[in-house]
Amino acid sequence: MTKNGETIPQSVIRLRELGLSAAGAAAVRAAARLGLADALGEEPTDPAELARAVKADPDALLRLLRALTCHGVFAEQPDGRYAHTDSSRLLRTDTPRSLRDMVLWGTEPWTWELWGHLDEAVRTGEAVFPGLHGMDFFDHLHAHSPESAAVFDRAMTQSSRLSALALADRLDLTGVGSVVDIAGGQGHVLATLLEREPGLHGTLLDLPEVVAGADERLRPGGALAGRATLLGGDCLREVPVRADLYLLKNILEWDDESTVLTLRNVVAAAAPGSRVVIVENLVDGSPELKFTTAMDLLLLLNVGGRKHTADGLVRLVEEAGLTGVEVRPVNSYLHLVEGVVPARG
Repeated sequence: MTKNGETIPQSVIRLRELGLSAAGAAAVRAAARLGLADALGEEPTDPAELARAVKADPDALLRLLRALTCHGVFAEQPDGRYAHTDSSRLLRTDTPRSLRDMVLWGTEPWTWELWGHLDEAVRTGEAVFPGLHGMDFFDHLHAHSPESAAVFDRAMTQSSRLSALALADRLDLTGVGSVVDIAGGQGHVLATLLEREPGLHGTLLDLPEVVAGADERLRPGGALAGRATLLGGDCLREVPVRADLYLLKNILEWDDESTVLTLRNVVAAAAPGSRVVIVENLVDGSPELKFTTAMDLLLLLNVGGRKHTADGLVRLVEEAGLTGVEVRPVNSYLHLVEGVVPARG
């Protein structure tokens, strides 16, 4: 309400906040880079003490803390000290469900440049990153932004750790003796499945440089090495492995043609009756719709990719030749889309 008694409509308040919502992303990025959550212990702490701990200007840090508390990241106490909240603890590096690297990945310097071109991407339906930088996103990332590439690798590892146990709980491995984790990164999901099922054998298929950094449990000499194969390759070219189950987690986010091509490569390699399980964030039927739709737009900007609707992904899965397709939730932001490789006739 204003001084003259006028009530400001919530629509006005919300749109003003949305127009400056980049400040919220910048604030949480700054907190992560400063190590603010790690510096704050279990007891409420004076802002000046926190400023000394993270080597920041006291007044500027206080302003950052005020902004963060508006979003539930840290909480101001009646005496002016600041304490952790459930959200701020997720920025710590030592918490089991840390999201620090995911926050950094979503706010890397290249993201700010891309968001300003969203209208262009919407007009054309194509990625803007190649036009801005003269090469594809991941080629540029590894060639010119090694620090950002390292953040990406850590963020993907963090994401896999968060979802691996939930996926293992939901995935029916009855009668499955072998599994291939396609473009599975460091293989945290595969390692979790192998630990859960002592009779299971698994293959991690990813680019050679990615497989070289696989989870130590899967490497030679690791606890699971006797049941694991590390295979360098590109699923867009071929999937040279036969298994009972093929797992594709959060990788079918390219253009539709590439998605269908990858799935057809799986079908070509698999025996009839093999199961293909796709794990994705869908842009419908998810309680975390703000997160998923934001990722959908970022994928449009950087690689021309997308997050799928359930119907849209099922259509692509069936176009690739899989049958008996089913969709079911894993948790609040992931779904399983499963199909079967048909008999060849």
